[in-house]
Amino acid sequence: MLGRIRKRRTALAAVGAVVSIAGTALLAAAGGSWASDASAAAAFACRVDYATNDWGSGFGANVTVANAGSSPVSGWTLTYSYAGNQTLQHGWSGNWSQSGKKITVANLNWNSTIPVNGSVSVGANFAYSGTNAKPTDFAVNGATCTGTSPTTTTTTTTTTTTNPPVDGPAPELRVSGNKLVTADGRPYRLLGVNRSTSEFACVQGKGMWDGGPVDQASVDAMKTWNIHAVRVPLNEECWLGVYGTPSGPAYQQAIKDYTDLLVTNGINVILDLHWTWGAYTNSPDWHCKDEHAVCQKPMTDAKYSPQFWTSVANTFKGNDAVVFDLFNEPYPEMGANWDKTAGWQCWRDGGMCTGIPYEIAGMQDLVDAVRSTGATNVLMLGGLEWANDLREWLKYKPADPLDNIAVSWHAYSFNSCANEACWDSQIAPIAQQVPVVLGEFGQEDCNFDYMQRLANWADSHNVSYMPWTWTPWGCVTGAVLIKDWAGTPEPGIGEGYKAHLLARDPYAIR
Repeated sequence: MLGRIRKRRTALAAVGAVVSIAGTALLAAAGGSWASDASAAAAFACRVDYATNDWGSGFGANVTVANAGSSPVSGWTLTYSYAGNQTLQHGWSGNWSQSGKKITVANLNWNSTIPVNGSVSVGANFAYSGTNAKPTDFAVNGATCTGTSPTTTTTTTTTTTTNPPVDGPAPELRVSGNKLVTADGRPYRLLGVNRSTSEFACVQGKGMWDGGPVDQASVDAMKTWNIHAVRVPLNEECWLGVYGTPSGPAYQQAIKDYTDLLVTNGINVILDLHWTWGAYTNSPDWHCKDEHAVCQKPMTDAKYSPQFWTSVANTFKGNDAVVFDLFNEPYPEMGANWDKTAGWQCWRDGGMCTGIPYEIAGMQDLVDAVRSTGATNVLMLGGLEWANDLREWLKYKPADPLDNIAVSWHAYSFNSCANEACWDSQIAPIAQQVPVVLGEFGQEDCNFDYMQRLANWADSHNVSYMPWTWTPWGCVTGAVLIKDWAGTPEPGIGEGYKAHLLARDPYAIR
């Protein structure tokens, strides 16, 4: 995270536990009249799953429509009703509307088809007061959902989502289409947290982990949250032994030991190149101008970054439970006066880029550095604007002989792309082609409302995620999940995210 969060207010929010109701539902007998807004679409065997996260005066709803029939469905309209005064605020991944107590959601162009055994998910936020009973009248294309064909009657059942504990080593991963999959081909999502300190402590006289534990007890605390992935930020110069204390072999061994501990405990590790060398002397006043790796730079450097990734890849090759995030938050377009074309070209190709005085190592250089070692690990590549802008990512995607690249995306509440309309238009189309990993997210206060919306949206698009940060700094300006290393959640942000994770299974891909 780049220290872009400036003035924030302190706020606490009570976040209710996630309740997931999987209603096996299906269509009522054929021949019944259909709702007028679904008259052009056919009834089909559907199942509706409904989950909420309630914070007292409002809640987020996530609704999944699954096709349990024998043929694909083209075009769908979901309807249901609330019994109380629930009022639609905004929705995503569908055209949401409300008339009285009735809610209607129609497909968008990109999610209009539901394949056999496939599903689509939509979400929305609501305000309410009083009680918040779950709906019971779900219908798709005008017929009641019951989980069987329209000519069969089935009793509706209710279940509570549970997740298996983290058990055994973390799975080895690779890219397959738009999903991360395990060695046996099972789709998988990286669901977890960032664990800060290893990017800065060594260059600030604070040792390796700034006093925080990296022992079994600290990992056990993570497991009580159902954490399956940890992103560990690294310092380029400390790893290479150029600057800082510890540095060189001592720093490398500390990272390797912690990575091995996490993987042994069933937790995938993302190693992220966070801070790098490079004097950015013509930067804005708020930017760190030191050439050493003591701050976030606009891009990686040709002097050390390829050498760094060659060394990291040689250290961890053969362990595909470890993922490489090639650079934290690129923003090379700033030096080019926000010329995005110049920014993307610099991002991919490197060289001497406009407005940046040191030579850049482009993403292609870094991919080549990793692959030259024989390492087959999944690679994550962020976009522009501190990894928030992905609009040209597919166009400028570097070549990888293994085609084993995922997207790294950051989405804080203060970023440009920070709402459902932007996520639907800019991120969803990419997530249909390449795995997307939300490597950092958070909000400017200690609440969980923005993060809940984003996590719900990510769930509905099979996007992996890990918020900043599992580090007990005191949540007074946001983006801090825990009060202590035992995993006591911060009110609002921590409580909300813990409840959300406990209701998630990384193998549950929609």
